[in-house]
Amino acid sequence: MNIAIWLVAGGVLGLLSYVFLKAVEAWGVGISVVIGAVGGFAGGNVLAPMLGAVRETPNDFSLFSMAVALVGAACMLALGNLVSKRSKN
Repeated sequence: MNIAIWLVAGGVLGLLSYVFLKAVEAWGVGISVVIGAVGGFAGGNVLAPMLGAVRETPNDFSLFSMAVALVGAACMLALGNLVSKRSKN
């Protein structure tokens, strides 16, 4: 359940970055959503346990891991934007 929420939240963040920021206009909306979802998954699944998000039961929703997933998605989008700008030059 958490994995699906992390993927959706990252995808929504990728969509919002495409719509509002226009920073990743060259990628297109699909790639923005995919990069956001990958960042959300990496943040929630990899970074959150390393930062101490321990769940008593595996399917409980964790607000902390959700926040880490959103930060991970934002970082992945920023990194992708940086790489995209760098490759154009």
